[in-house]
Amino acid sequence: MTSASSPIRRPDLGSPQVMTKRAWWLVVLNFVLPGSVQVLAGSRRLGRFGLRMTFTLITLAVIAGVVYVLWPTVVLTVFTNSIGLWAAALLLAVYAVVWLVLTLDTLRLVRLVRAVPRSRPVIAALTTVLMVAVVGTAGYGAYLATTASGFLSSVFMAGPTEPPVDGRYNILLLGGDAGPDRDGLRPDSISVVSIDAETGQASMIGLPRNLEDVPFSPGPLADLYPEGYGAIDGCEVDACMLNSIFTEVELKSPEMYPKAVDQGSEPGIEGMRDAAQGVTGLTIQYYVLIDMQGFSDLVDALGGVDITVDHRVPVHSDDTFTKVAFWFEPGRQHMDGYHALWYARSRHDTSDYDRMVRQRQVQEAILAQANPANVLSKFQAVASAGSQVVKTDIPQGMLGYFTNLASKTKKLPIKSVELVPDNNVDPENPDYDVIRSLIQEALAPPATDAPAQ
Repeated sequence: MTSASSPIRRPDLGSPQVMTKRAWWLVVLNFVLPGSVQVLAGSRRLGRFGLRMTFTLITLAVIAGVVYVLWPTVVLTVFTNSIGLWAAALLLAVYAVVWLVLTLDTLRLVRLVRAVPRSRPVIAALTTVLMVAVVGTAGYGAYLATTASGFLSSVFMAGPTEPPVDGRYNILLLGGDAGPDRDGLRPDSISVVSIDAETGQASMIGLPRNLEDVPFSPGPLADLYPEGYGAIDGCEVDACMLNSIFTEVELKSPEMYPKAVDQGSEPGIEGMRDAAQGVTGLTIQYYVLIDMQGFSDLVDALGGVDITVDHRVPVHSDDTFTKVAFWFEPGRQHMDGYHALWYARSRHDTSDYDRMVRQRQVQEAILAQANPANVLSKFQAVASAGSQVVKTDIPQGMLGYFTNLASKTKKLPIKSVELVPDNNVDPENPDYDVIRSLIQEALAPPATDAPAQ
């Protein structure tokens, strides 16, 4: 050992000032470079092990950072995969134990009884705080990783990925409303979210739930209703509208889609997919079903949402939407889950088109509230609510790609395609050629000026 390091390894035990200065150095070194304290003042074998672990972690972090800058989808795929999350949890747990051992050994090497008396509690407190911060962060990270793995496994399936079609991913978004007054689930809101696979620009197409004569993409429903849903001899349920298709297929003829359950879906959802494809003319790769009965739990888990109310909207005191408890007045409102759900569903003195606008407001507010910091700080509650609320066939293998794409989407305004009477869409007598032309016009890339000759 060199003379420069002698005061660290072989200090003057009789000088409280030297021992105090040495103690501060050891505490700081243990925090900045775990393992270095043991190399300088304790067991060099333990110190070398600690340093190897420290430099290995630094190397892994640098590699991950470089890969994230160059190929972000690769890193995101690793950390949105159950295997990758469990590996991260194990690594963090190991480091938590290593840092705990090194910190406790550092506290032993400090020899507080030899330091200046008034400095002893400060040194001990700082060491404890740093230990809790570092070890606690690693332990909490391991906990988050295992919780995330469980959440992903409960919501997302393992299956083949789908490529973009015409440069877009199209996702069917269903708000399921399985109320006590209904026979089975009936989608209360139906949208198609179309996302540019390169730019992340998202367009939300709200489909009126009362559309009639709905066409289908090729499949069993198209064979059964060649002129549109219920157009010739009616259908198997009381109202032949778009949102009734789920109920008919799920309860009356699930055999139409025998492979649906094995593929992470349901017959009713597949019927709705064929209908949405027929209406929009788009290929829909995936679906997301949100259970509106559990929707309020997710909003509460996120800490509520902020919504700008354009006109008075009532909160009802019963499930028949007739008794008004109180009104949301125009202006900026912070809503918990109960009130956000009523705001989205309210039917008092309103139309389906008004409800579609409000539902889209709530969806966009949730996206805004679901920022990384907020989700991480409330992760257990969000994951618990999400696993009860969300059902989808998006495979885990696509999560890294979609997470990266979502980071682009959040930077851009979400476009809306309004299928409303003001755009010549009559739900009782719809012209589906007009509907598809409206959608294609909205999804078309912006025109660029021709280069100067």
